[in-house]
Amino acid sequence: MSLKPAAKLINTNLSAHEIALDSAYQGIDDAAWTSLFGLAKKVKLEQFIADLFAGKPVNNSENRPALHSALRNLNKTSVLVNGQDVMPEVTEVWRRIEALCNKWVGVTDVIHIGIGGSDFGPRLAIEALAHVPDVDSRGMRIHFLANIDTADLNRILQRALPNSTRVIIVSKSFTTLETMMNAKAVVKWLKDHGRTDSQISHALYAVTANVRAAKSFGIDPNNVYPFWDWVGGRYSVWSAVGLPIALQFGFDTFKQFLAGAHAMDQHFKSAPLEENLPVIMALSLLYQQQKHHIKSYAVIPYADALDWFPKWLQQLDMESNGKSVDRDGKSVKFSCPVVFGSSGSNAQHSYFQLLHQGTEMIPIDFIAIREPMSHLPEAKEHHRILLSNCLAQAQALAHGKKTDNPNNTYPGKRPSNLLILPKLNAFYLGALLALYENRAATLGALWNINSFDQPGVELGKVLAKPIEAALKAGGNIQANEDIDAITANRINLINQFH
Repeated sequence: MSLKPAAKLINTNLSAHEIALDSAYQGIDDAAWTSLFGLAKKVKLEQFIADLFAGKPVNNSENRPALHSALRNLNKTSVLVNGQDVMPEVTEVWRRIEALCNKWVGVTDVIHIGIGGSDFGPRLAIEALAHVPDVDSRGMRIHFLANIDTADLNRILQRALPNSTRVIIVSKSFTTLETMMNAKAVVKWLKDHGRTDSQISHALYAVTANVRAAKSFGIDPNNVYPFWDWVGGRYSVWSAVGLPIALQFGFDTFKQFLAGAHAMDQHFKSAPLEENLPVIMALSLLYQQQKHHIKSYAVIPYADALDWFPKWLQQLDMESNGKSVDRDGKSVKFSCPVVFGSSGSNAQHSYFQLLHQGTEMIPIDFIAIREPMSHLPEAKEHHRILLSNCLAQAQALAHGKKTDNPNNTYPGKRPSNLLILPKLNAFYLGALLALYENRAATLGALWNINSFDQPGVELGKVLAKPIEAALKAGGNIQANEDIDAITANRINLINQFH
C-alpha cells in the first residue's frame, strides 16, 4: 500500500463551495479507483442519487421517501410525494419560524426536550455557532434535555427561570418515553412555580408529526410545528427541529444553515462521480474495508466548536448503516464501521497512541478550518499551531518512522482524508453536515443497505417495559418469558438495596 499522492484517474484535491477534500493519503491507485467507480456504476449509484432527490421510496422497508433535502430546498422547486408537492408545507413552516423569531421577547431560558435525532443536530449547531466570532445571538440559555436521568433535569431546573422559560418538546411520534416523561416533569415544575394552565400552554412548543397528540398534551395549536414521516429523525435538524437555532441566532442565520446544506445537495446531485465529494469519501472508506478490513474510523475536527460533530455523526452513520442484512434480507459483507472522535488537538493526547502504533488500522477524517475562531490577540498564533498539528498528524500516520527500537517505530500507512472549511459559520456548518449525510446515503447504496430505517433500536425498548415493571414491584423475581435468568438476578441485585 502506497500513500504517495500519485493517483491520475482522480484528482486527490477536490472542492465544492470552497470546502476542499484532499484524499491523497488514502493510498488508492488508479487501478483501485477504476474498480471503485466500476462498482458505483454497477450498483447504479447515479440512479440512486436521482431517486433520492426525486422523492422515490428509497426507504423500501417502510415504503417512504427520504426527503430531508426538501427541508433545505431554498429554491422551492417542486418536490413530489405521492403526486403532491411538499414545498408549500415546508415553506409555511419557514414562515412560521421567522414570525416566531420576530415576536419572541423576554425569554431567558429555552428547554429543548428531545432525544436522538431530536437532540444531536440542534445541540451541535447551537454549540458550534456559539463559537463563531461576532455571531448575532439573543444570549438565551439553551438547555438540551435528552437523558431520562434526573441529574440532567435537576441541573437544568436549578438554572432556568420559570417565569421567562419556554419549552420545546420534540418527538416525531410524540410518544417517545424519555421525551414525554421529561416534558411532564418540566410542566410540573412550571406549575409548582405558580404558572397557570394558560401560561403553561403558551410557554410550550411542540415539533412533531403527531399534531393531535401535541394538542392533547395541552399545547396551544399555534405552537405546534409539524414535520413529516418522510423525514428521518437523524436527518431532521433542517426542519422545525432546528427551531432553537433560529430563535437564538436569528432566522437569517438559520436560512444560511439551510443554504449551505442545499448547496452541498446540489453538488452531490450534479457533480460527476469522479468529482463528487460525498461519493469520493464513501468510496475511500469502502476501499479501506475491502483492502484492509477496517472495523472503525475516526473523525477529528481541529476546532473546539465542532466537538459535538463526532457524536452527531455516530448516530447518522451507525443508526443509518449499522446493519447485517441488505435491502433484500441477505447477509452483507460490509456495513458501517464503528465511528468515534473528538476535537483536535485534545484527541492527540487521548487515543492517538493507538492510531499510530496500535494493531488495528483506523482511517481518519481530519477536519480543519482556515480562519481562527476568535479575535483574541493570540488567535493567529494559536490557530497556526492547531493547523500544524492537524497536518503533522496526517503526515506521521501516513509515513510512519522506522528505528532500531521497536518501541519507537511507527508502522505508517494509516489512511486519512483532510477536509478544509474556509471558515466556520452557519453556511459551512450546514454544508459539512449535508456532506456527511450524503456520504452515508452513498455508503448505503454501495452496501445495498437501507440507510433510512432503524429497526434494531426497537427490541431493547420492548424488553425494558417488563423489566421496569419488575423494578417497580420490588422484591425477588424469577426468570420468565420476558426476563431471562441473568437479568432476573440483576433486577434482584438492584431491588435488594431499595
